[in-house]
Amino acid sequence: MNMRMIRVLVMLLTGVEMAAGFALGQDQAMATAANDSHANTLASTDKPFQQRHPRYKLQPGDVFDISFELNPEFNQTVTVQPDGYITLRGIGDLEVKGQTVPELTATLRTAYNRILNDPLISVILKDFEKPYFVADGQVGHPGKYDLRGDTTLTQAIAMAGGFLDSAKHSQVLLFRKASEGWYSAEIIDVKKMEKAGNLREDPQLRPGDMLFVPKNHFSKIRPFIPGSSMGAFFPI
Repeated sequence: MNMRMIRVLVMLLTGVEMAAGFALGQDQAMATAANDSHANTLASTDKPFQQRHPRYKLQPGDVFDISFELNPEFNQTVTVQPDGYITLRGIGDLEVKGQTVPELTATLRTAYNRILNDPLISVILKDFEKPYFVADGQVGHPGKYDLRGDTTLTQAIAMAGGFLDSAKHSQVLLFRKASEGWYSAEIIDVKKMEKAGNLREDPQLRPGDMLFVPKNHFSKIRPFIPGSSMGAFFPI
């Protein structure tokens, strides 16, 4: 084998090694990207759809005190107006609806920085929308109830007067706010839980939840059955 053929063979082998190395590098890069994408997907799906204890957000009608540590002449009590704005002394109108207390404090500091040098501001809520749940449908006392401490669905039903005879225990609807303008709905079989004596699946209520107890099938047709003839079909 002459030198020229040896050079050609070396060049061919080198080219094959480079191509193989390039292909291997591409495969590793694609595998890494796929793993990263899978990890990101798992991380995003592992996050809860809604925080268990979200911070309170200001609503129209809320009242809070604003205190200035170094400038007490600007201390004031403010009410959130129906349009979500407040009127501040020395500043004017400012939109605050939907802000948490820390966000509101930062907003106030930014606004007053225009007339004060690095103001120290604290905010204390005085009157605001208390945590609540709503019970409707076939319960003894439908209405809006304060949500104090941990309260389960069955406890909320008891607070609302319990089930009526016309209630469909197996299809209690729990409506829960998922995001702005959207609600999720879940059917809870309370009859099954009570029959099994197992309340481990009894959901904890969150502020703003609404439970609705529908009518059972018999109660839907009962208005069309004359009361005087009930004894002919059912023992009284």
